Amino acid sequence: MNPRIHTQGWDDYELIDAGNGHKLERWGTIITIRPEVQAYFKPGMSASEWQALTHWRFTETGNQSGQWQALKPEAPEKWQIRYRTLRFQLELTRFKHLGLFPEQRSNWDFIAEHLSAGGRFLNLFAYTGAASCMARSTGAETLHVDSVKQLITWAHTNMEASGLADIKWVREDALKFAERELKRGRQYDGIIMDPPAWGLGAKGEKWKLENKLEALLASAQGLLANKGFLILNTYSPAVSLPDITRLAHRHFRPQDCEIAELWMQTSSGKALYYGNLLRVLSRAGR
Repeated sequence: MNPRIHTQGWDDYELIDAGNGHKLERWGTIITIRPEVQAYFKPGMSASEWQALTHWRFTETGNQSGQWQALKPEAPEKWQIRYRTLRFQLELTRFKHLGLFPEQRSNWDFIAEHLSAGGRFLNLFAYTGAASCMARSTGAETLHVDSVKQLITWAHTNMEASGLADIKWVREDALKFAERELKRGRQYDGIIMDPPAWGLGAKGEKWKLENKLEALLASAQGLLANKGFLILNTYSPAVSLPDITRLAHRHFRPQDCEIAELWMQTSSGKALYYGNLLRVLSRAGR
């Protein structure tokens, strides 16, 4: 069995159950049902129990999009939840996401533990900025890089809701920015990368993680300061744990690498897989 890292919910988030291709989640007081390809097993609760709890259910209408159905009349379309000192704005999107990946809680904690005031942090493929907010809350200088204007606006909302300021926003292709920073000789005490499995570039070119992972890790190697840390999340069937291990060991010392699957336990007793995770941490420098 591959090594596993288990992440957990918190007061404002709970993975209640999963199965039959869906997951049942509580976000504060709001409960949703969303499709989940990894939930191929039988759920721990009945369909009627799911239905009775749920405020919103997402139904796919295309390969990458769909629509939300309200199952309770009081269901809000926007609301906030807390994690530690942070506040995150949630809202329904046609891509089934709510603006937060709760399984990343273990990485947020890792950032809080290993970053401090005076440090420099780089968040690539930064989405709505949960990791950026956690990094900034430590007092570290924080750069947030994403190519989508609406996501940077959302991240700015999360920063202000969390009582933070002065995150540096960069609207650009993450890999191109990293390679330019490398040429400038910049270094960071912490880097996190959560790249999509695939997508389209600024000029419509196809972007596949398996074709970019080598370049991403090479850039991270050069950008990482001595005694710094790197976090890489992947959620692509084309990138296996052995693939990550081979590339990580090419660019970093094997003893500095933690490579594992990321899992979360449901309250009903099921276990759900959330992709692969690489963490690089060198206490002695490189």
